Amino acid sequence: MPVKVLIVDDSGFFRNRIADLLSGDPRITVIGSAENGREAVEKVAQLRPDVVTMDVEMPEMNGIEALKVIMRERPTPVMMLSSLTHDGASTTLQALEAGAADYLQKDIREWMDAGNPLRSHLRDKVVMLSKSRAFKKKAPIPARSRATDLRASREELKTANTASGAVERSTSILAKLRQRTAAGAAARQSVTSEVRATERVAPPSRAAAKRFPDCQLVVIGSSTGGPAALQQILTQLPANFPYPIMLVQHMPKSFTTVFAERLNQQCKISVKEAEDGDLLKPGHALLAPGGHQMMVDARHHDRVRVMPGDERMTYKPSVDISYGSAAKSFGSKVLAVILTGMGADGTEGARMLKRSGATVWAQDENSSTIYGMPKSVVEANLADEVLDLGEIGALLSKQGRG
Repeated sequence: MPVKVLIVDDSGFFRNRIADLLSGDPRITVIGSAENGREAVEKVAQLRPDVVTMDVEMPEMNGIEALKVIMRERPTPVMMLSSLTHDGASTTLQALEAGAADYLQKDIREWMDAGNPLRSHLRDKVVMLSKSRAFKKKAPIPARSRATDLRASREELKTANTASGAVERSTSILAKLRQRTAAGAAARQSVTSEVRATERVAPPSRAAAKRFPDCQLVVIGSSTGGPAALQQILTQLPANFPYPIMLVQHMPKSFTTVFAERLNQQCKISVKEAEDGDLLKPGHALLAPGGHQMMVDARHHDRVRVMPGDERMTYKPSVDISYGSAAKSFGSKVLAVILTGMGADGTEGARMLKRSGATVWAQDENSSTIYGMPKSVVEANLADEVLDLGEIGALLSKQGRG
């Protein structure tokens, strides 16, 4: 079945341009469009799209307000469209915190350039987001009230008593009736016991039982879904976290500057956008700036080098480059974590780390927005542990406490 997409934008040009970019791909079908957030909420409920593209600034109800309603009433992967400005980056990060799965920049030059790889990039993102288990497991089943559940159960019981196998089915229905009665409070919250059973919760005992590796540096790489994942992990860390951290998130420069500022405000540890020559210090996280590469200084292992990204490199910053430099400088004393994201960036760097005896953790599929980068590492047999996002945060947060 093709991926069903709803396009939300108050600009007729961008609605048509997005539809044009998506058209012709047999994997995708555009099922509708909306001109504002209020209309978007109505059409998500009516059309049940697999993915929504959402503008930020719109009349009546803006993109973030609409996003919050959608995530509350019918969780759906939403890709935000944002300007390149500082304010645009800040608003987009707010949207990611509110549940948006990803974003694209609204650079008019790129959207008009027929030779720009935007078409394939947009299509691939839409298809990958539609497969996200992180959203599928959240999707609510329309709830019935406790009274409706009871009436339905009685009808089932009556039907069962008039059919063959009445005794067995009656017993089963009575058991369901008791269960539904006991679960009335949960039903009123619009979540059924079946949905709760499918949601994976990180088992504390399993996380607590794992031995933390002997390391001197933590390096975390991420892409699509990474901002929210990094926020969840880093906000758990104590101020006296005993290791320096290098963060590599696929983002443009205007976004990494704002992202580092927001994390620094939210976290107990210190977070800053990396500059050439910055020290690697315990309890401090350095975020690779967009458009650049961040490496451990080969001559001074307590510092980082930040260099302009080579145009021949697909990712700027690249997880592979940061992982590889950490392997050369710290060897087995590295804990590398690969989080949610498209593609395979990080796999070759993880290979270098494993050759040096380092430890590699990969986020699992259920908690990943897009299971691409961690999947590549896992399938290459380079992951020492495959962990739920909650487990990763729990294990790291125990370091330095007490």
